[in-house]
Amino acid sequence: MGYVSGLKCRECGREFPVEPIYVCEFCFGPLEAVYDYKKIKRVLTKKTIEKREKNLWRYKELLPIDGEPQVGLKSGFTPLIKANNLAKELGVKELYVKDDTVAHPTLSFKDRVVAVALTKAKEFGFDTVACASTGNLAHSVSAHGAKAGFNRFVFIPATLEPSKIVASLVYEPNLIAVDGNYDEVNRLCSEIANKYRWAFVNINIRPFYAEGSKTHGFEIIEQLGWSAPDNVVVPCASGSLLTKIWKAFKEFKEIGILKELETKVFAAQATGCSPISTAIKQGVDVIRPVKPDTIAKSLAIGNPADGFYALQVTKESGGYGEDVSDEEIIDGIKLLAKTEGIFAETAGGVTVATAKKLIEQGRIGRNETTVVCITGNGLKTQEALTGRTVEVHYIKPNMDAFEEILKKISK
Repeated sequence: MGYVSGLKCRECGREFPVEPIYVCEFCFGPLEAVYDYKKIKRVLTKKTIEKREKNLWRYKELLPIDGEPQVGLKSGFTPLIKANNLAKELGVKELYVKDDTVAHPTLSFKDRVVAVALTKAKEFGFDTVACASTGNLAHSVSAHGAKAGFNRFVFIPATLEPSKIVASLVYEPNLIAVDGNYDEVNRLCSEIANKYRWAFVNINIRPFYAEGSKTHGFEIIEQLGWSAPDNVVVPCASGSLLTKIWKAFKEFKEIGILKELETKVFAAQATGCSPISTAIKQGVDVIRPVKPDTIAKSLAIGNPADGFYALQVTKESGGYGEDVSDEEIIDGIKLLAKTEGIFAETAGGVTVATAKKLIEQGRIGRNETTVVCITGNGLKTQEALTGRTVEVHYIKPNMDAFEEILKKISK
């Protein structure tokens, strides 16, 4: 038996049973899983967690499943790296990288949410899983779904990077490339979800799927020695990851694992698709949809479903939001790579470049502990770096040729 007491509308507060539904039938607000924290507090302790397998399911009481985990048994518990070289470069005392570039099996944080979504899909008795995706979610649904024995339909914008398309096709799903941006893909998928009895992980299974992102936050707390950082910088597409990291921090405090919570949460976006950071900087509560135009395609959601809630988290925590240009994104990718040996996708470049800007603005203190969330591997978006790296030195296979090029390099 699980610890979820039901679903609750985030707008009007009406309660609903645990079913594959995602929107309030009264006010059309989004639904969210609600837990019995008193019951969880009696069974989930630091010692209990530390004895478990090092995967995302070590926090299973705070995840919306009824039985035992069925998908993603090797996913989660990615490294939290103390980034001394990057800290020195940015002029701060203590900086950590939460590194989901090594997530199993598809090298992004989406493996967390899909593990939870597909476990729930099995509990509900679905035989087909589907998603609307900017790339990473398509990979994860394709891979996890293959291993779990589901039929799979993944819908992507047709303009997605070729390497990301191949990274889904290798698992042999039904991949549908739609002539439109992500928001148009998502609208189509909502229509399909209403007609076919499929588990759309980010539509009718969304209240359960989104909870998987909390494990990114749980791990940060545990890996910092059961304490919260002063700051956390989170890339935003829909805004869901940011809200769930904050929810994770608050839940650990609710059940007594975390004694103090004074973390400031910062939203990072690409300037070419920055509806959340724009609203934060303008001091308004309205998220105005935009047409995406950025190399950070994994963050290119112009009408973010959780944008308003992400904005509220930054307010509640005392954080802020910033955005960075495509040029700054590339610089961020390269900076992380050359200082810490971590190759992040474009979303990671957004996070690093935004953290740099926030430090320079004084919004992140130089003597504080900061965590930057890196959510996907750079092998997924190599196209973004074409012509933007150091040059290759081509030589003939002899010592004279090498010595000649060595002289040029050494100048």
